[in-house]
Amino acid sequence: MNPELHIIGTGSATPARERHPSAQVLKIGSSKILIDCGEGTQLQLLKLGIRHTGLDFICISHLHGDHYFGLIGLLSTMSLMGRTQSITLIGPPELKEILELQIKVGNMHLNYEIIHLKTDGIHAQDILTTDEFKISCFPLKHRIHCTGFRIEETPSQRHLNIDAVKLYDIPINHYKAIKAGADYLSPSGERIDNAILTSDPAPSRAFAYCSDTIFDPSIVPFIEGVDILYHESTYTKDLIDRANLYFHSTAEQAATIAQLAGVGLLIIGHFSSRYDSDSLQLLLDEARTQFPNTELAIEGRVFLV
Repeated sequence: MNPELHIIGTGSATPARERHPSAQVLKIGSSKILIDCGEGTQLQLLKLGIRHTGLDFICISHLHGDHYFGLIGLLSTMSLMGRTQSITLIGPPELKEILELQIKVGNMHLNYEIIHLKTDGIHAQDILTTDEFKISCFPLKHRIHCTGFRIEETPSQRHLNIDAVKLYDIPINHYKAIKAGADYLSPSGERIDNAILTSDPAPSRAFAYCSDTIFDPSIVPFIEGVDILYHESTYTKDLIDRANLYFHSTAEQAATIAQLAGVGLLIIGHFSSRYDSDSLQLLLDEARTQFPNTELAIEGRVFLV
């Protein structure tokens, strides 16, 4: 099953009537990964029919409120609903201290363990690897330390050529090694090349998330070739001075990054509240002049990676 990206919240900073603060869910393999958790995220999950059961990983890009103010409420609800399975939280080191203070002063008790994996906002790092995917992070340039994420499927094993393994009468107990890339040595000493016995697996699919950042081509090596890139596009290019002042990007700049990185699809979001639903077309048109395969992050939309 292809990974699915669910758009949960697309606004920035101040409230907007039609939008919620930043949040997305990536369904990959048997897991759900929540990426950022702005205010009201758990209500959006409920509205959009995304159960928080199976939500085992949460990535927080940085500690501006529109990216994490919904987190403590979600964690509390999970406990109240009987969760006992641990959850992995990837984010700035200060986030652990914030949550511990909220839990302490609220006299809360969580029925499950939070496993904290710390990002530092300065260095790129491979931060988590599972049987199904790998999460790496890289620094973005914002007013505070901010982290982008690349989430990529674990490479699949090679596909067995059933006709070939039958032709060479290869025992089943050799299949695992062959799918991992090994040649087969027959009892008579004949070596059968792996390329005869297998075919290439499907390429691993990848998604990259760039939340708040000024225009920064130095991130291109970290996101190069991903199937889907989400990149913030807070303003149109006529407000580039404002974008620079607050360390945000324009739609045109996001599209330039997508073009430089050779991505498959660009999704733009984190829209300023000055743009209502009708005027979002301005941002889309601006981005498409630079990178035609661009879509808007609209809450409730689902993209196949």
